Amino acid sequence: MVNLLNWDSIERRLTALAEEPVSDRDHGLSTSLLRALAGDPPAPFGIRRFHPLPALSATPAERGFGPHVDQTNHSVVVDERVVVKWLTPPVPLPHPTPEIFAHLVEVGFADTAPPYLALTRATDAGEELLALVTGYLPEARDGWEWCVDEAESGRTEFAGELGRLAADLHVALSTLPGGSSARSADPAARAARALAEALDLTGDADGEWLAARAGALARELEPLRAGIASPAIRIHGDLHVGQILSWRDGYAVIDFDGNPTVADTGVRQPAARDVAQLTTSLEHVAQVAIRRRGTPPADAAAWAGAARTGLLAAYRRRLSEQGRPDLLDETLIRPFEVEQECRELIYAARHLPRWRYAPMGVLRTWYPEEIVP
Repeated sequence: MVNLLNWDSIERRLTALAEEPVSDRDHGLSTSLLRALAGDPPAPFGIRRFHPLPALSATPAERGFGPHVDQTNHSVVVDERVVVKWLTPPVPLPHPTPEIFAHLVEVGFADTAPPYLALTRATDAGEELLALVTGYLPEARDGWEWCVDEAESGRTEFAGELGRLAADLHVALSTLPGGSSARSADPAARAARALAEALDLTGDADGEWLAARAGALARELEPLRAGIASPAIRIHGDLHVGQILSWRDGYAVIDFDGNPTVADTGVRQPAARDVAQLTTSLEHVAQVAIRRRGTPPADAAAWAGAARTGLLAAYRRRLSEQGRPDLLDETLIRPFEVEQECRELIYAARHLPRWRYAPMGVLRTWYPEEIVP
């Protein structure tokens, strides 16, 4: 049971979020907020509603997701029905998620946690996003758990469902208007910068190995020089297996915040960029299975290859069923996959050094020692 706060107490806490982001110490704040948002909050706060909030029980409980879940922000489960995701710190609007939530509701895309509302605040500098409220999905596990289980067991049946889900998401997002064009930035130059930065930041034996294959990696990026003819749409922007929950009723894609570690990209991109990030994440799952579960490398590589093939086949099939095969340019997948591995190395160097083993393991699988670039 939590102690409920009155609106004055809630308002004081919300006003201080920029200086003191929400943490585990704020027990009761999320429940109190949900109770208060049955109506409209006073200025300077505002809400954008997507679906009606569900009723809470008389004595709702709060809990976090636990230390095993990697979170950029701070999320709280209320009453096992609702998740309040606090932006830590609050972020200026426009932010992609409220717009995407509204559009997905409008077009009837349901393979996500049901969005309820976005809480905002007007400041002297402009409006900012404080929190997002969505439904809680029972028995949910993210892909860094359930997909590693699949890799360990060798099962790939899930891949077809992921391909279908990704295609439905892209078809839905393709009708979201507005935003800048993907062609406003040079995709070949962007990929070349990522390769150069990965080479610069990766040291030790891994860096030497990578430098010896710089020419082969650069050649993989060559198709981007021809330009991009496929439609530029709103994409997820950070679509990996960790953003896909396996829950009681199937699979759901979450977290439409975009990739906070990539700044040199437009809002609208080819669907192949999401597809490439999703397929490379299967390769990363294989590396996790090798490292943490003792899966033999040959078995893990075979699993990743079969899962990738199944995912892409289902994705193509679903796009055709929806009348949108034009959304995917397959010639972009490989160069975007290579660029993604470079970005994984950059992320490891700048934020999470222990992650380097995963992209390096993928690259060593793609470029075996006996093959001279």
